[in-house]
Parts: sequence; C-alpha cells; structure tokens
Amino acid sequence: MKRGKNAEGDNDTGSASAKKTKKTKEPEAPVLYDDPPDKMTSKDGRDANMKITSWNVDGLRAWVKKNGLDWVREEAPDVMCLQETKCGLKALPADITSMPEYPHKYWAVSNEKEGYSGVGMLCKTEPLKVTYGIGKEEHDKEGRVITAEFPTFYLVTAYVPNASKGLVRLDYRKTWDEDFRSYLSELDMQKPLVLCGDLNVAHQEIDLKNPKGNKKNPGFTPEEREGFSQLLGAGFVDSFRELYPEQTNAYTFWTYMMNARSKNVGWRLDYFLLSSSLVPGLCDSKIRNKAMGSDHCPITLHIAVRLALRKLLSHSVQEYGRTPVW
Repeated sequence: MKRGKNAEGDNDTGSASAKKTKKTKEPEAPVLYDDPPDKMTSKDGRDANMKITSWNVDGLRAWVKKNGLDWVREEAPDVMCLQETKCGLKALPADITSMPEYPHKYWAVSNEKEGYSGVGMLCKTEPLKVTYGIGKEEHDKEGRVITAEFPTFYLVTAYVPNASKGLVRLDYRKTWDEDFRSYLSELDMQKPLVLCGDLNVAHQEIDLKNPKGNKKNPGFTPEEREGFSQLLGAGFVDSFRELYPEQTNAYTFWTYMMNARSKNVGWRLDYFLLSSSLVPGLCDSKIRNKAMGSDHCPITLHIAVRLALRKLLSHSVQEYGRTPVW
C-alpha cells in the first residue's frame, strides 16, 4: 500500500487537509540594479574628457548580428574595448572592420585555438603606440591583452584566463596573476594606467549573488580573490567600489542557465582599475546592465585626464560640449 492512501485506494483526507493549510512560499522578486545617471565631474572639480567602454561580447560575430554595434554608436565612447571575441583576423565582420566612427582598430587573437579568447580595441584617435600581450609567450599565445599608449596614460584591455571547470587551470591562473601584476606595475612606473576588461574574478562577497555556494568555483576561489587583492595592493583602484563601496546587486555577468539574468543572479567580473594617481579625475564608473547581446553587459568609465596634445581628444569638445582639461 502506497503511503498517503487508504486500503481502498482513496486519498488520505488527513494528509490532503494538511497540504491545504500549508502556505505556499511565494518566489522572491528579483532585486535589480538601476544604473544611476552619469556623473560627469570628478571630486577635484574637473569635467570628464575621456569616455572608455569595455564589453565581453562572448563571440564577436554573434554579437554583431545581435546589433551590438548599434549600442556602441549610441554609447559613443572615445575607446571601445572588447573581450572574448572568439574570432580570427580573417573572420572579423566587415560591419566592424569598416566602422568609420573608429578608424583605429586593434586585435589580439589566439595563435593556437581558432574561436578562442581574443580582445579588441577601437579608438577614435590614434594612440602613440599599441602593443600586444605582456611579454611572456605562455600567456601571449592566447591573445588576451592589448595596451595602447596615450600621451599621459596607458590603456590596457584584458581578458583574464578562467580557472576553468574543476579548477584545472587554477595554478596557471595564479601564474598569470603574478606575471600580469608585474607587467602593470612596470607600466605604472612610466605612466599611470587604466585597466579594463573581464578580469574573471568577483573580488568580495558583495560582488556576486551567491558567495557561500561559489567558494570552490572558478572566479571566487580564495586564490583568485587574493590575486585581485594583491593587484589592488600594488597601487591600483577598483573604480566602481571607489565610488559605490556598499552597492549590492551590481553585476556584469549572468549565466545563460536558469533565467539568471532576469533574476539578477550574477557576478561582477568586469572592471575598470585605475592607477592611484588617476583617481582624483574619476568621474563615474557605470554598469550598463540593460544592454543585451552577451552573457556580460558593458561597463563605461568617465574620467578627467590631463592631455599633452590638444588633438588627442579634440572630438571631446563636441561630445561633452566643453574644452578638455589639459
């Protein structure tokens, strides 16, 4: 005889009554992050004259087909940085290679795996110099870093390696973190820098929805979080937390599974880090979480930088309606 039924096969009325009296738990409404209006003035009173956007597009060709470039044109940053392009140089979509708004385009791709990793940088104004990688073949063969030198600062975009399922690349990730930190510190000795991209780590518990269940998962292991802490300890500042230290539910990545994005069950994996000397010019660090087209959303930095050459951002006068601060 099955549990819950009497000998004649009828439902057990007592159990049924108990089920009726038990309250059904209502699903919790998702707590979303509402990106506030952009702040265009720094703490030291300067007006923003540089706008940089970063986006892990999770496949450049698919992202272009999802109208990603329409969003870029609307956002109109001075520099657009892309990660996880998954696209060889010969396969770059014509829609982006011919994009007139950004005449200066730079790409780093994986030398060994087609459709793997890859970063890009689109610039309205030509940098003084552009380099690829960090000077170590074991890292550079995966196409993860582009560095652009401007007159008074460096801009670095990076797609940091994932520790992978089962943490099979955690040891490699630890090596990467150390080598990348050394690379950035050497640049910082020459000029201050802005680092942007998918850094593949949620630094603190506030930076992901479910910290307790993810402490042994890629992106939230103690080793990866410590690597990020050491990067901050080397003199770099997380621009978003500098401005919004207590802001919760602010994420940049959501898995495609289980309707994670609609529930805002996410991670903050994408960052703008600044050399400490650039922090006084920080105006705003944005999370554009309503932009679709990838499992990540774009982020945007507004900053006031001192420019050595007036021509570098002459278009900023038109965009921001004011003369840049030199």
